Amino acid sequence: YQRRVHGGYVESCSRMIASIVTTGHTIVVEKSTVPVRCCVAVEKVLTACSKETSATFEVLSNPEFLAEGTAIQDLLVPDRVLIGGKETESGQRAIAKLSSVYEQWVPKANVITTNQWSSELSKLVANAFLAQRISSINAISAVCEASGANVDEVAKAIGRDSRIGSKFLKASVGFGGSCFQKDILNLVYLCSSLGLSEVGDYWYSVTAMNDYQRRRFAEKIVKTMFDTVTNKKIAVLGFAFKKDTGDTRETSAIPVCNALLEDGAVLHIYDPKVPPKQMLADLEYEAGNNEHLKSCIKKNVVISSSSYDAIEKAHALVVLTEWDEFKALDFEHVLSKMTKPAFVFDGRGILDIMRLNAMGFRALAIGKPCSFE
Repeated sequence: YQRRVHGGYVESCSRMIASIVTTGHTIVVEKSTVPVRCCVAVEKVLTACSKETSATFEVLSNPEFLAEGTAIQDLLVPDRVLIGGKETESGQRAIAKLSSVYEQWVPKANVITTNQWSSELSKLVANAFLAQRISSINAISAVCEASGANVDEVAKAIGRDSRIGSKFLKASVGFGGSCFQKDILNLVYLCSSLGLSEVGDYWYSVTAMNDYQRRRFAEKIVKTMFDTVTNKKIAVLGFAFKKDTGDTRETSAIPVCNALLEDGAVLHIYDPKVPPKQMLADLEYEAGNNEHLKSCIKKNVVISSSSYDAIEKAHALVVLTEWDEFKALDFEHVLSKMTKPAFVFDGRGILDIMRLNAMGFRALAIGKPCSFE
């Protein structure tokens, strides 16, 4: 897992800036997530490429903390704005200049200034800590299932502790998206390059737990359905990595679906935002050189036009994205349309499992005790 980040695009961009800006003083702002010390690399390229011009540069780190689905709100009312620059007179002037832009709508007290290293590292660490909380509660969800505890009750109890807080304590089939895994692996590589292998191992375990949770969920589906899903229709509700987005990068739906396909399941997948071609392309890409799995995808995956279309005559319903519309389904109607016994597997903790079991389903949710025989 010790993979270095490819910085070719950053270098190309830096060279382009140097070729266009040939006079005056320019502040270059590094956004989003980049490897630690990227500012230094950008600075070196700009300096080397502008030796024959009168241009001078100051490079700042200003990472984004925007979440998909709430990005505009996060921009307008941020928890904090982070600006990193050199601890020189020129660097501090550049920081003040960028800070003055944000201060048009962000209170000055919410603008944090640091050196370049701290700013770049803080972005990686923020995502690593959020992912760590998800993997931590997911690890506890396995203990809850084995012991009879309820992970939502445990999360509520520990979340009331002001030192811990309640956010990111929702057990699920695992985290996804473009940031968490990428940033953790970036941090792991940084630790390795600094000779901190034990620290790297610790952070890598966060992604390993995420992979385990996905495998565990798929295995529980197979085991609960009498140890086989071969030729059984399974309605998969949700494919995006979270609700209110069509983003499928690193979504937990891909490994779960592929695991079920390898066991012979016939999947009818519905997601309100993800295009059908994207779902099929994601499954096939993840299959790699596994020709058997690729054959299963071509043969046994159907993209449905609605939840009810996917559910028709299904042996099981599997929730993989927490879309609000899935909570609002008419489950009396759903039960009447499914093959019996009708199984429900809630990978996002959005359904009332006790109510579903009372209605006649055989329903399970991550981190909650089984309430049917």
